Amino acid sequence: MSRITTKWRGFWPALVLLVAACQDTSPQTPSQSSQLESILERGELRVGTRFSDTTYYEAADGPAGLDYELAAMFADYLGVKLVIEPTYSLTELFPKLEKGEYDLLAAGLSVTDERRAHFRFAPAYQAVSQKLVYKRGNRRPRDFDDLSGSLMVMAFSAHAERLAQVAKGHPELKWSETSDMDSDELLQQVLAGHLDYTVADSSNLALNRRFYPDLMVGFTVADEQPVAWAFPKNNDDSLYAALIEFFGEMTQTGVIARLEEKYYGHVRTFDYVDTRSFIRAVDRKLPRYQQSFEKYAGDFDWRLLAAMSYQESHWNPNAVSVTGVRGLMMLTLATADFLGINNRLDPEQSIRGGANYLHQLFERMPESIPAHERVWFAMAAYNVGEGHVLDARRITEKRGGDPNAWADVKDSLPLLRKKAWYSQTRHGYARGDEPVKYVDNIRRYYETLVWLHDQQLAKLQAQQEAQAQQTAAEGEPSLEQVAPQD
Repeated sequence: MSRITTKWRGFWPALVLLVAACQDTSPQTPSQSSQLESILERGELRVGTRFSDTTYYEAADGPAGLDYELAAMFADYLGVKLVIEPTYSLTELFPKLEKGEYDLLAAGLSVTDERRAHFRFAPAYQAVSQKLVYKRGNRRPRDFDDLSGSLMVMAFSAHAERLAQVAKGHPELKWSETSDMDSDELLQQVLAGHLDYTVADSSNLALNRRFYPDLMVGFTVADEQPVAWAFPKNNDDSLYAALIEFFGEMTQTGVIARLEEKYYGHVRTFDYVDTRSFIRAVDRKLPRYQQSFEKYAGDFDWRLLAAMSYQESHWNPNAVSVTGVRGLMMLTLATADFLGINNRLDPEQSIRGGANYLHQLFERMPESIPAHERVWFAMAAYNVGEGHVLDARRITEKRGGDPNAWADVKDSLPLLRKKAWYSQTRHGYARGDEPVKYVDNIRRYYETLVWLHDQQLAKLQAQQEAQAQQTAAEGEPSLEQVAPQD
């Protein structure tokens, strides 16, 4: 049974009165069903969103995105089915919300004065700033007076609204707006040299720089603004009140913080040189070892194993550290002996050993840790040792966190440097900040590699289709060949 049909019955009247008392609204007539009642009766929560790495996208195992996951949780909380409609343009979302085609918008929307005048917003779950973006190699603009070239943003976006505000003090500021391209496409236009500038949310820019390190920040267009879901402005507080309780619970239990870490935790820092070096290595070094990564990855995505190897050795089979670990997967001598690896500098042996060891660590992690999170725990154990990771889980529990959530344990690992904490553990002192950086780097490399690999596959498929069409065309007889002879 859903939360809404049990807990909600007693809570609902008091909360509605509280919310309604804070609103200048007229009472609802008894004959009308509230918005929440209508949703429960039809068994569906209709949500509008937009395609974006930050909101909704199709992953290999189905829909993903921070807003999508939250919307799915809210629908489950209400005990109804989620019906979500993604679009590429903000232009479509707001009119459909006003017409009642959506119950709410979960689309990573910044809360601006203009939007607040027309729509109602739920509690904020994130904050983003707006950045002026240009291409590396061009002159950096440090303020609006430095702009000299084309500037384009999405129509109906918070970026367009902000530029309109700025233009009041900078009448010379010129820009164009588009409904045909989203923020990601505008960033690509800047990279291609078709645009000089665009404006992007800080979160979206951080994700894109994994693939496009030449995207540079000129200056901050707008300081941090809250991000929230949007509702129609009307006199019905029912769904809004339900969402207040839902977000309160998600915040209190750490769910939102864990989603934030899942989607953004590994991209908070950006290293241009490192990102460029990795992209070059994918072309120059990875092909030599890809077959071995695929062969020994087992249940893991081979690209994840490859990303881990890059973090370990930068795909240098002769890598040796001052501590004596060696090879593509930087195995210790003791671990290599345990795994039956005779030559740590042999690429295939190293990959086989590293993959086997990672699988063992994964299996030894508590089953209470969800599988999609357990891999990060296993990788942290590969780096710092299994015992220290288990110590960090115990510290997390003592601090009131979730020992099965990587986001919480990630915060506790650096405490293993502090005597007040490591003195309470079974395995003592550790440089606990290192596995945090280690896992973050692997996640970033992995996502970049997945994107690059998908691009390569798409290009290959296009070439094969073009070749097939050409072959078919060459095989067709010409009109002269099939014309009847006199």
